Amino acid sequence: MHNELLQLLTAIHPADPALRAPAQAHLDDLTKPQGSLGRLEEIALKYVLATGKLDPELSKKKICCFAADHGVAAEGVSAFPAEVTPQMVYNMLNGGAAINVLSRHAGADLAVVDMGVNHDFPDTPGLLKYKVKPGSANMASGPAMSEEDTLLALLRGASIAGDAHEAGYHLLGTGEMGIANTTPATALYSVLLDVPVESITGRGTGIDDERLQHKKEVIQRALVINADRCTTPFETLAALGGYEIAAITGFILGAASLKLPVVVDGFISSAGAVVALKLCPAVDDYLFFSHTSNEQGHRVIMQKLGARPILDLDLRLGEGTGAALAMQVIEASVKIYKEMATFSSAKISEKSKA
Repeated sequence: MHNELLQLLTAIHPADPALRAPAQAHLDDLTKPQGSLGRLEEIALKYVLATGKLDPELSKKKICCFAADHGVAAEGVSAFPAEVTPQMVYNMLNGGAAINVLSRHAGADLAVVDMGVNHDFPDTPGLLKYKVKPGSANMASGPAMSEEDTLLALLRGASIAGDAHEAGYHLLGTGEMGIANTTPATALYSVLLDVPVESITGRGTGIDDERLQHKKEVIQRALVINADRCTTPFETLAALGGYEIAAITGFILGAASLKLPVVVDGFISSAGAVVALKLCPAVDDYLFFSHTSNEQGHRVIMQKLGARPILDLDLRLGEGTGAALAMQVIEASVKIYKEMATFSSAKISEKSKA
């Protein structure tokens, strides 16, 4: 394993289990029947454990939308042409995309990260220029990325998380933009979680039945061509992934190493999370899966991981939209934990023992 990646992984430790009992005791002492706020209590407890603080802060939030192009788009697996990737990045930079609206609504700062878009963007407020290459190679005819470039994208993602931590952010969210990126995400799931391509390949941007069948065939071809390269999670990421997925993997690993919780968006972001989990299972203590995507297969993936996404709204846009919405639920849960009175402080009688 590459030294820089090994150093990053060894910096990640499980959440401190000693905090569970006092945090749960505090939740149980809040002025309500125990457990009556359901998953809000579960979310608050996980946030406390992730931060390692019994009195955690949650005021500064940031979503990073990682963008990249994919060589496999040439296979006709998407309803939209590859030039839509830079067009949508410009839309985000101009404040007009769904993620702009929802991140503003959530009170979260938004950064758009060029990891591998086939376009040269001018310096623009809100744009982070971390491009490794102008798009991945076609994974249906060979590896999508070299291991060196994959490591570079991953480490750049980790450094972005480090910068966010340094800037005082308490909660991060992932997003992505990249035409055809449900195809590499599906391939990664199939290999890393041992699920059949047929059961998890969806329509992405809205392809018809004929193109859906073609997409499945392209993914199968990529798996066959790259079979010998998919021996470890990192090598699988290089063979079948994309620059934005590699950056999301690194972003999650970097955040976990700093005890900085991350809200994972939908189908593509979850692929980066799966790679991170395969590299370091302790990462799970720092992840919130925001929603169950309407993209076919995401529910299967969540079940495979034993994950319970916070929302289920039939979303399939990506960009970080689900993460922006779920951040508000997480923030609400932390406010419940921090701001509600307790039975002991409010002098309210607890449930009768009789």
